Amino acid sequence: MSNRLIHEHRFPDPEGLAQALAGEIKVDLEEAIAARGVASLVVSGGRTPLALFEVLRTEKLDWSRVRVTLADERWVDVTHADSNERLVREHLLQDRAAAAQLTGLHNAASAPEEGAQWAWTTVGRLPRPFDVVVLGMGDDGHTASLFPGVIGIERALDPSGLPGCVAVRAVDAPHARLSLNVAALLDARRVILHIVGADKWRVYHRALEQGRREALPIRAVLHQAQVPVDVYWSP
Repeated sequence: MSNRLIHEHRFPDPEGLAQALAGEIKVDLEEAIAARGVASLVVSGGRTPLALFEVLRTEKLDWSRVRVTLADERWVDVTHADSNERLVREHLLQDRAAAAQLTGLHNAASAPEEGAQWAWTTVGRLPRPFDVVVLGMGDDGHTASLFPGVIGIERALDPSGLPGCVAVRAVDAPHARLSLNVAALLDARRVILHIVGADKWRVYHRALEQGRREALPIRAVLHQAQVPVDVYWSP
């Protein structure tokens, strides 16, 4: 499958990738601030983006004009070790980037099913289209917290649906979660897929082939024609 909107960038190691990608994101955010006075950045959790965060936070930029939010979140308190908000605060919103404003997904609702609309009401007020959305991908082809086989995955992966936030309960994943749906993730000027390792490169290439989105949810991002996707990979 060939998609003219997908551009691949390969690096010999994760450190070189992080340096290059941080520079690209800085330029995108600078251009957004110059054009519209404010920039919006959506980031993902997990181990893969940590090196990126620690480079990006040192970039010289008017971070006070940057609005940051999350592609997904575990339904845990923001002080919990598994919280994506905590990870972003500890690894990205430091140094120069401490001036950025973070809008999290976790809220006062008693369960993610009740908190999904509340989360989107807040996130939906951020400048959109999002200027940059940085996604990861699991070995099962999930992105954000859009896992194969979860209830409601077909609707969550529909790029023509209404942008929003969905509750996710995956059997094999710890914690219930909130996730932006694909329509929200693609409401962006630029989408970046950041992956590391040979196994994920193979999954990515499987996802480039035609097939059911529900089997490999990242297909919903790769098989669309509305927003460019830059794939950054290193072994």
